[in-house]
Amino acid sequence: MLYDVPAPAKLNLFLHVVGRRPDGYHLLQTVFRFIGLYDTLHFDTRADGRISRAADLPGVPPEQDLTLRAARALQQATGTRLGAQIALEKVIPQGGGLGGGSSDAASTLIALNRLWGTGLTRRELMALALPLGADVPVFVFGQSAFAEGVGEVLTAVTLPPAAYLVAQPDASVPTASIFSAPDLTRDTPSVTIADFLAEQDFSAGGNAAEAGGLARFYGKNDLEPVVFRRYPEVHGAAQWLSGHGVHVRMSGSGACLFAQYRTEQQAVLAQQEITATMRVAGKSIGNTQPGFRLLRACPGLIEHPLRNWIAR
Repeated sequence: MLYDVPAPAKLNLFLHVVGRRPDGYHLLQTVFRFIGLYDTLHFDTRADGRISRAADLPGVPPEQDLTLRAARALQQATGTRLGAQIALEKVIPQGGGLGGGSSDAASTLIALNRLWGTGLTRRELMALALPLGADVPVFVFGQSAFAEGVGEVLTAVTLPPAAYLVAQPDASVPTASIFSAPDLTRDTPSVTIADFLAEQDFSAGGNAAEAGGLARFYGKNDLEPVVFRRYPEVHGAAQWLSGHGVHVRMSGSGACLFAQYRTEQQAVLAQQEITATMRVAGKSIGNTQPGFRLLRACPGLIEHPLRNWIAR
């Protein structure tokens, strides 16, 4: 039995679409960072080899459940006769661009590799992760990473301490529809890891423009304009937050937005101020503030909490 297994969310600190392969997959450059917002999984070993979930996940049929698919992939790759019952407590929003399903799949691979004693290496688990989704390998990789290719070519990067205010507008965005949009920019010039890290050093040095502890962003998210045009709830939420001094970027294909702060205390203060502003504005006549499904201050993580569960 393994209980209370964490599956952290991720942010794309920037996301550039730099090309497209002949098979239609997009070539990306991004930096992934894990944050302290978690789904939680529980695993019970089954001797009969069956893989099942303890309860249905609304909107996710069993054949699309990445935790079940990950468990079966590990089972088939190793030939183990063991099975598992998996319980999932969802906190990371679905359709939010925070990688919740991918993280759940990766934590399933890591946890069952330990529980079943199958002994796969990190590289072997990452190979099983990629067919489950382009974001799954980075959660097995276990570190902040500069990603290229379709997101699977990963290089570890060391990021300065930071915290984030994460906001989910009243919307969920399907990733496939955004990547297939004809107005998506697909030719952003490539950058290097050195370009990104130099900007991080500059920001960490205290010379960047700030507003109440807000640290500026590097690059852009090429998916953001497409989402803003198609989802006015997301665009309106970003504009509203900016109007209140919280300048946000979209993570992944949305809908979640985030602001980057130097300390968790500053992120918490921003959350409190926005919550208070919304409470006061909600009592006024003609209030037009956006709705948020989630508004949370989260620390940036140094590494995935299960990184040391893989021996090599």
